[in-house]
Amino acid sequence: MDIYAEAAQKKWVIPCFCSENLTTTEAVLAAVKEYGDLIGIPDLPIIIAITNNYPHRSQSVNYTQTRNWKVGLQLFLEEIKILTSKYSPYKDVRVMLHLDHIQPDVDQELLNWDMGQFSSIMYDASNLSLDENIKLTHKFVERCGSEIVVEGACDEIIEFGKGGNEFTTPEKAERYIEETGCDFIVANLGTEHRSNTSELHYLGDIAREIKARIGVKIVLHGASSVGMEQLVNLFDEGICKANIWTVLERDSVIKLFEELVSNASKIIGSQQVDILKSQGILGNKIESKGEKSIDFYTNLFRQSIIFEEMKKIVKSYLSIWYV
Repeated sequence: MDIYAEAAQKKWVIPCFCSENLTTTEAVLAAVKEYGDLIGIPDLPIIIAITNNYPHRSQSVNYTQTRNWKVGLQLFLEEIKILTSKYSPYKDVRVMLHLDHIQPDVDQELLNWDMGQFSSIMYDASNLSLDENIKLTHKFVERCGSEIVVEGACDEIIEFGKGGNEFTTPEKAERYIEETGCDFIVANLGTEHRSNTSELHYLGDIAREIKARIGVKIVLHGASSVGMEQLVNLFDEGICKANIWTVLERDSVIKLFEELVSNASKIIGSQQVDILKSQGILGNKIESKGEKSIDFYTNLFRQSIIFEEMKKIVKSYLSIWYV
């Protein structure tokens, strides 16, 4: 909790970036290092998170083609260990590891692991009734609250139109945090997960009412679903931590698509480009000249584009919360 206390003193909102691959993880670390060096704080704190068997997005499952969460989660942990070792350029970044949306039923085996290897967990029983949610979360806090920061999920946050979207009331938030004993509360404040847009409206007025009752203990999920201009004053509205993932994937792929199309002949060869143009898949303005080059069709080419775009996105959030 020392880092959160430091952040509160400096009015920082700590960003929590989820990852389901090495490129994303390193892009976050590289962006934090570069931004930290720029503002003269090389040891900026950052949270890197992963979901496990969360049905709306199982990131540890997606981490490898084995589709085995144990393999994916262990690889995630080992990669961060190496990327933050004394040999790494990111060694000074203060990295906290977070388990996101860990649920008491589908993640029961993981919940029996040593929680001490993580910095925090979002214990997510929000798909149950409020009473049962409070009961289970309280039990988990009693068991692990002394060794890991615990976020409780007061209300379920899913896509709008899919049901289950009740905004968190100040009364419910106060009851929840008092009866569970959790450190922070994940509240439903109008955002959504896996959004295809950034045009939703974050309910800062409700956040301020919750803050008046419990203090700066709110975690905002679904930050990708609202415009950056809505996120500038989060700390003053009681938000101590904000979770981000969708925007990293959603917006970086635009640049990747542009580069793939622009370099089509260098990736697949002029003959294949002409075939795709004749089929109407590619337009006639696409350049057909040029031969295939290993510099353009390797995974390195593709991932380097994603890496650089993700760094830009991460820095945009750092610039509004680390000031």
